[in-house]
Amino acid sequence: MRLAYKIWLDQNGKAFGEGPYDLLQRVERTGSLRRAAEELGMSYNQAWHLLRTLEGRLGFDLLERQVGGVSGGGSTVTPAARELMRRYEGFRQEAREALDKLYAKHFSEEQTDSEKA
Repeated sequence: MRLAYKIWLDQNGKAFGEGPYDLLQRVERTGSLRRAAEELGMSYNQAWHLLRTLEGRLGFDLLERQVGGVSGGGSTVTPAARELMRRYEGFRQEAREALDKLYAKHFSEEQTDSEKA
């Protein structure tokens, strides 16, 4: 048996979690929402709609978008999104450590039922 869980932030619906975090990390690395979506097996429209929905729930922009032209378009993660990502990653790591400790405490194979109490 193993511990499984998902962590997300909720604000009038799911506002931020693993999927958006991964998408924004890829946008930051590639400079492109289209490429980030492709890497995740999503269409550009799905990724765009997801981020627009989250921006509405969060109340701030996650991406700065540059429309194509001679040098092409692109996307940049906003400072507010970077801060959200930083805080989410820190919280996620601490939550993982705490949950792993609790799991070990309550479900350790070595403990007997009387030791758990």
